[in-house]
Amino acid sequence: MTQENSVAVVGLSCRFPGAHNVEEYWRNLCAGIDSITHFDRSTLDASGLDTALVTDPRFVPARGVVPDGELFDREFFGISAAEAATMDPQHRVFLECAAQALDDAGIDPDRSGKWTGLFAGGDHTPAPPAGSVDTATATQRLIGREKDFLATRAAYKLDLRGPAITVQTACSTGLVAVHQACQALLGHECDVALAGATALHLPQVGGHLHQEGSILSADGRCRAFDADASGTVNSGGVGVVVLKRLTDALENGDRILAVIRGSAVNNDGREKVGYTAPSVAGQRDVIRMALARAGVSSDEIGYVEAHGTGTPVGDPVEVAALTAAFAAESEGSRTGPCLLGTVKANIGHAGAAAGIAGLIKAALMLHHRVFVPTPHFSRPNPALDLDASPFRISTEHRPWEQAGPRLAGVSSFGIGGTNAHLVLEEPPRTEPGDLDEAEGAHALCLSAATPEALHTMRTRLADRFGAADAPRPADAARTLAARRRFPYRLSVVAGTAAEAAALLRDTDRTTRAAQAPRVAFLFPGPFQVPATPGTCA
Repeated sequence: MTQENSVAVVGLSCRFPGAHNVEEYWRNLCAGIDSITHFDRSTLDASGLDTALVTDPRFVPARGVVPDGELFDREFFGISAAEAATMDPQHRVFLECAAQALDDAGIDPDRSGKWTGLFAGGDHTPAPPAGSVDTATATQRLIGREKDFLATRAAYKLDLRGPAITVQTACSTGLVAVHQACQALLGHECDVALAGATALHLPQVGGHLHQEGSILSADGRCRAFDADASGTVNSGGVGVVVLKRLTDALENGDRILAVIRGSAVNNDGREKVGYTAPSVAGQRDVIRMALARAGVSSDEIGYVEAHGTGTPVGDPVEVAALTAAFAAESEGSRTGPCLLGTVKANIGHAGAAAGIAGLIKAALMLHHRVFVPTPHFSRPNPALDLDASPFRISTEHRPWEQAGPRLAGVSSFGIGGTNAHLVLEEPPRTEPGDLDEAEGAHALCLSAATPEALHTMRTRLADRFGAADAPRPADAARTLAARRRFPYRLSVVAGTAAEAAALLRDTDRTTRAAQAPRVAFLFPGPFQVPATPGTCA
């Protein structure tokens, strides 16, 4: 496997239960926090849920809630109140997340001169309320609600000129979107690609009726791989990654969070118990194909982020498939166990966004070089037969020690049989930038759409520079300068992180940028060389 066939993750953005952003998401993962919300009776009654449902002994009042999922900054995107009201909330949070991901990567599509693609999908869209059809706004409502327009609306609002494709493969949507984005990059259909998925249903207060043997948990806890596992919990979320060809990212000096070494997608076909059932063969084969495309042995994989629904049937099938795939691709050089985990134990099943939640988790683990715990795991389900496999469950937050490059697998399997698996590698170890260039003062240029947003940005950046792991002013200055430009602006000049933090906290001024000056062309009249020096012709 060469750099020419690898893809770099250069930007991230997400909102998952218990986390407004990537930083909060990572903090929750490191602490092993269960972010599922368990609603009390008064909250359920106030939400207007059917009393017969709430009082049913089988009802489990638990769900993963997306922070501020009801809110939308429509003015930022130039969307009217009427249009915003017709938009599926999934479209709204995805649009916000995609914009944040571009800023995280330090990319302005208007100035980059690159084709940027977008590959994304969403969860099912509830039918509109009866009697709400207005023929005068029928097209607007259709565009606002249908999955077909998720990717293209975002491409329109963000001015992305590459392929914009909506992907729909149920629970594996997010990871399949990433696979397709990688293929488009390696095929030079675009130079930058956004990939992700969204799942959000309003109102978010609710729960589910538990049935023995179903996919949904008996008590609102997802105990993946555990002997007491009884299923998962319905959840929501949105996540987007920004991708570039690895060679381009290295040449441009981008911050690289992780590298996608290889990916694969397949389908189970009909060789399984039923349409909705998982398949050992299908999962095994997609994992083997991804390993082969990555050019790595299964012995080199130190961690697998599993689909991990926490069901008595699904977990054993997944471990059996992983064990078979790893045995087939082994070179007999493994020196320790491969750890196994799943983010569903933290946030539940985020539907179409489940795979992107797992990918972002694995990328952050590789970036920080640590393992994180799997909540609610006490003793393994005996049907997993872990002793006959190379796998052990990741149960603690600890450094990821490994002699060679750290590698991780990420799996996502959709109802209907579309399976996806990615092989990730830790960021390449690059030499620090030129010290002479990094020394000295650097202009930190901030811009936002409103004065309030600029104030928030200034405060957060000051806190970031005040942290123990503060970035170099040179690096921050480069990223800020490359981001999209907005009318309200502020700049400070600093040579150290401490100086930058102090100046940002003390500087409370806002400038509204003027319109860009128009370009004028001057055409002088014919010019003739004087016949005699000092005289005019």
